[in-house]
Amino acid sequence: MACVNEAPGMSANVIVCGGMNEIEAVEAEIDAQPASGGLVRVKTSDRPWIYGLMIAPSAVLANGVVQGGALGYLLSRQGVGSGGQAHMIFLLALPTSLYFLWSPITDFFVRRRTWVLLGGLGAAVLMAAGFHQRNLSGRGAMSLMLISACCVQLVVSSCGGMMGAMRSERAKQVAGSAYQAGSMGFGALAASVLVWMSSRTSQDILGLMAAGMIGIPALFALAAPKQETIVTHGLGETMQRVWTECKATFFRKEAIPYIALLTFPMASGSAVGLLTGVAIQYRVSGDNVAWINGLLGGLLVAAGSAATAMVGKQMRVPVKYMVVSLINCAAMAVLWLGPLRPWTYLIGVLLYLFTVGTCYAMATAVFLEFMGASGKSGSGRYSVINSLGNVPVLYMALVDGWGGDHWGGRGLAAAECVVGALGAVVLLAYFLTRGRRIGQAEADARV
Repeated sequence: MACVNEAPGMSANVIVCGGMNEIEAVEAEIDAQPASGGLVRVKTSDRPWIYGLMIAPSAVLANGVVQGGALGYLLSRQGVGSGGQAHMIFLLALPTSLYFLWSPITDFFVRRRTWVLLGGLGAAVLMAAGFHQRNLSGRGAMSLMLISACCVQLVVSSCGGMMGAMRSERAKQVAGSAYQAGSMGFGALAASVLVWMSSRTSQDILGLMAAGMIGIPALFALAAPKQETIVTHGLGETMQRVWTECKATFFRKEAIPYIALLTFPMASGSAVGLLTGVAIQYRVSGDNVAWINGLLGGLLVAAGSAATAMVGKQMRVPVKYMVVSLINCAAMAVLWLGPLRPWTYLIGVLLYLFTVGTCYAMATAVFLEFMGASGKSGSGRYSVINSLGNVPVLYMALVDGWGGDHWGGRGLAAAECVVGALGAVVLLAYFLTRGRRIGQAEADARV
């Protein structure tokens, strides 16, 4: 790490480390003071809680409007059938998996918190314009909402890059908890508010409400601590640095177990959207399904995410992730092995949703540990990692659906439980044995 005097006339003991960039400086107030041996003492002032607020624009649009049921409900009121709704929601959900194609832009030109503002406010304006169209299923409305969904993913990548810049591993874990809690909580609240207001106001006003819930939280980016930018000289130097950082993250032997953590079947949460379809087999009424899997369920996922902030540092992040994944599988075992009664559904689903929240938060902590320092390309690398993390959500939905088609609700729960547990056990065994030795070797190397 190269260190130079900050300005002429500055004491030789008071120095600024040239290697300290957004990797270390975002979420940190850097106070360089002379210490023994001429070293620099750096005081950090992390604000990990703020990510639970800054992610709100994406939460409202993706988890509230699109995938939270609000848009589907509005489309049904306009006479669009289930098949048409599914195709439109699938289209608008695509940016959450493909945003790594354009999100690296958030590493360049302006600060990442500025990209949060631009992405959130731009998405809000486009969403209001989409709702202003008379027919929500029309080409104009769908085009505007699709561009809005693409814009809001800039918020996700920017938050990922900023979280990766925090120096404290504990702060990263708390930030991941707040990030997922905000994502689930704001999404559930937005969906409930929009559905409830849909019969009480016009579509234009509803669009303005959606835009407000997307755009206003983006202003929390102004409360993010000042970021230091990385200055590079020319395109060639910039690309060389980006390639070096990508190679250090992805093209190394230690990346293989982390890629397995991202793509193995445990803790996918794929059953969340399928459990409502098997509720009738447990003799649960539609009204009970509405509150168990609706607002209460969303808030319970948020609570599970927030709860991981209280987990200590006694275990490595991958180990903690596998432990909560196995607990999540145990919650599904209630639905698999319990009697087909309403109380089985109630207990099993509530436990499953809470533990899904803990899994999501721990997965974010794994993402950040895998990514390492943000550097010049943190947002882009986070986007790639996050997209990889969405892979099991897609294929486990098919696995769970196959189990449900063959053996009903119990088959769905068994597929989620057994397949997920197998993946978690394999990786837990690895990180408790060989993974521990590799982690200790890396720690020794850093010292």
